[in-house]
Amino acid sequence: METCLTTPTPPADLVKKYNVPVPRYTSYPTVPFWGNNLPAVEEWQRVLLSTFEASNQKEGISLYIHLPFCESLCTYCGCNKRITRNHGVEPVYLKAVLQEWDKYLALFPEKPVIREIHLGGGTPTFFSPENLQYLINEILAQTEVHPQHELSFEGHPNNTTAEHLQALYEVGFRRVSYGVQDLSEKVQKAINRIQPLENLVQATELARQIGYTSVNYDLIYGLPFQTLESIEDTFRQVIGLRPDRIAYYSYAHVPWKEKSQRHYSEADLPSDSEKLALYTLGQTLLLEAGYEDVGMDHFAFPEEELCVAQREARLHRNFMGYTTNQTQLMIGLGVSSISDLYRGYLQNVKTVEEYYALLAMGEWPLLKGYLLSELDVQMRRHILGIACNGRTSWQHSPEKALIEEQVRPALEDLAADGLIELGEEELALTSIGRRFLRSVCAAFDFYLKANTQDTAAKPMFSKAV
Repeated sequence: METCLTTPTPPADLVKKYNVPVPRYTSYPTVPFWGNNLPAVEEWQRVLLSTFEASNQKEGISLYIHLPFCESLCTYCGCNKRITRNHGVEPVYLKAVLQEWDKYLALFPEKPVIREIHLGGGTPTFFSPENLQYLINEILAQTEVHPQHELSFEGHPNNTTAEHLQALYEVGFRRVSYGVQDLSEKVQKAINRIQPLENLVQATELARQIGYTSVNYDLIYGLPFQTLESIEDTFRQVIGLRPDRIAYYSYAHVPWKEKSQRHYSEADLPSDSEKLALYTLGQTLLLEAGYEDVGMDHFAFPEEELCVAQREARLHRNFMGYTTNQTQLMIGLGVSSISDLYRGYLQNVKTVEEYYALLAMGEWPLLKGYLLSELDVQMRRHILGIACNGRTSWQHSPEKALIEEQVRPALEDLAADGLIELGEEELALTSIGRRFLRSVCAAFDFYLKANTQDTAAKPMFSKAV
């Protein structure tokens, strides 16, 4: 996979052709195609334990903990969240999360080895430093920690204090990701996220003073009232702070799903061509500043672990995004969390009330799940290869004949458009193909192909650009 190259601006006809709703491929099959059923308890537990026994001692397991509370509503947000200023919810929620974790511990035949923990939200720093430290201490007290562990959390620059950073540092956290989104005052007012630059500077400097080895920023393009001038201003300020990683996400405008996005109209949003220009400008500024384009809207310095892992072909992707830890088992705790069992997925219920009620009855707080077929496993391998390493091969795939028959026509089309270099039994992204990485992955998505009419009538995913 090429690194540190400026992706050419794609021609308008390619933008029009490929700017369609496409998954981000944090899983395969993607969540909308799982259906609404939950596999029988015996079935998903068999898959869970099989993966645990195969991977626990070798690579360890990952934990994602969803902390849904926020004090105010950011209107662009598509995450599962609960808006409240009542901090009395904290101990009740953490007790429930630990109850859920106890159910997994009772299943496991041995003490789990923790390779990775990520606190997401919502706003994890809604919780007090003492409560966050209590949560992690309770989890770590019943586990072993892998020598190559990585603990990270998402923080809001407005409320991430020195006490938050210190408390989490003391229990092993070394990576923090701050939601920046945009530094334009006009944009911030539109999305109801007023976040002065000085708060971001302070949160960044505090993390580094305490000893965090990686400070990451999340930015979004396609938000209301963004312009080339405002994005350039945002990036020049951000680059001046030298975050180790930057995720530059496309805004997903889905007002039919997120009512808060109706606070502004589509007339306030950049057009498709303007949105592409916003991304291209941000990408160019990052590359000029020495960052490398990892793929799927992620950038990092060459010496940063994300780039090192990519060069060594050990980059991985799951519901936490890109990660350097290739754990086969990721347990999701908390409302709406998703567990990746390697050959299956489970998603928790989405409301706090139902989550509490099910746990109080001694039940698993699960909403739905999906068990992968062998074909699913093979297609996921190709999708992950493209998303993480920019290439894949089906030379030794048991599904080679099926790929030649049903996937190759789409690959030949991608090759004709200059998005991939296509060999007899392999492909590699071109520099322009990196910009349409999700569309290349989609060539191996049998579920998307089978539901083209449904997804066109009622979009399930954000557009590729």
